[in-house]
Amino acid sequence: MSFLYSIGMWLSFPGIWVASLFSKKIRKFLNGRIGLIKTIENTFADVKDDVVWFHCSSVGEFEQARPLIEWYKGSRPQTRILLTFFSPSGYELRKNYSLADWVFYLPIDTIRNASRMVKAVKPKKLIFTKYDLWNNLIRQARKAGCEIYLVSAIFRRFQPFFKWWGGFFRRMLRCITVIFVQDEESQKLLSTIGIRNNVIVCGDTRFDRVDKIASESRHFPVIENFAKDCFTIVAGSTWQPDDELIAQVMKNFSKVRLVVAPHEIHKERIDKILQIYEPYGTVRYSEVEEDADREMVSENPQSIAEGKRVLVIDCIGILSSLYRYADFAYIGGGFGVGIHNTLEAAVYGVPLAFGPNYRKFQEAIDLIECNGATSVSSASELYQVIDNCVKDKELRDFRGRSCRNYVEKMLGATDKIVSVLEK
Repeated sequence: MSFLYSIGMWLSFPGIWVASLFSKKIRKFLNGRIGLIKTIENTFADVKDDVVWFHCSSVGEFEQARPLIEWYKGSRPQTRILLTFFSPSGYELRKNYSLADWVFYLPIDTIRNASRMVKAVKPKKLIFTKYDLWNNLIRQARKAGCEIYLVSAIFRRFQPFFKWWGGFFRRMLRCITVIFVQDEESQKLLSTIGIRNNVIVCGDTRFDRVDKIASESRHFPVIENFAKDCFTIVAGSTWQPDDELIAQVMKNFSKVRLVVAPHEIHKERIDKILQIYEPYGTVRYSEVEEDADREMVSENPQSIAEGKRVLVIDCIGILSSLYRYADFAYIGGGFGVGIHNTLEAAVYGVPLAFGPNYRKFQEAIDLIECNGATSVSSASELYQVIDNCVKDKELRDFRGRSCRNYVEKMLGATDKIVSVLEK
């Protein structure tokens, strides 16, 4: 199976090249790996310090690794950090991350690439996040005596590790020094395949991350003025089906205001959002900022909100702070491949709603069970949830507290992990 895996890695090159002709994202995936191994070998030629290597699939997994990277830079500043990504979206967003000494794509996982990478980097520790495991890299790292960890992992019965034909995948897990899992169910599943002694239940480091973000959240006076004295919904990481659903509901609430931060902010997407919400009066955040720069807001704080009920965020990097202004939050993605980050909103003690595709995310399931969140499949269902929160402040506060209490209960994974990593 290992031989077939390695052959598959080589055979993937022609397919990736053909796909790159039609996809900008895949083109970035391919171009980012041209000459990569040689660049890494040259970069690490004179490095003598201990290197801890974090590998993340994409942005979400990076957020799980981030609290650990921050701990290393705060408590072990002499340690150098290598950060690699599989996905172009993760790499492009975090290629200039200041706490990593180096940020690269992960080379295609052939035996030769993995051997050269490990030989060049000489990592003291190799840390994978959640699930993105690579067989040849794991085996070459273990052969070199590197400690290998998997953090914030979550396992489900449908995964190949637990199938009769999954011996190849189980052998990968047995090469890992310690597996830090999010919940007891994952621990029990691993025990059914004989993996017990190197498994520790410690939760998900994302809870520590969102708690820190909330404590350091930025203040946006123009958004505060927009939301002031109004019931405000913040809709984060929305896609078109989300916006169409919310727009149907907005017609029933003449005094409710909406801050919508779409998942993508290219011109066509923003123009479509403005069209969808046009009946309620829209204003772009970039326009509001221009007004603020001209001190129009300070002279007349209501000027930006006059006749406008929908504020469209047309920039990136501020969503996690926007939820502080919400009375209610809607998390996008639930009518597509899956919902986006619910914890960024839950940490502020805000009741949540999202679409039906949420079951891959344990935190969403938990938030529903504790009555902090609701899954909706139609405009009528979303209307009822929002209407209840608008009319009943006690209910709204109860649901918001449920979210915040859930986050607080789950804090501490980072400390548990580093106590083992650096014991």
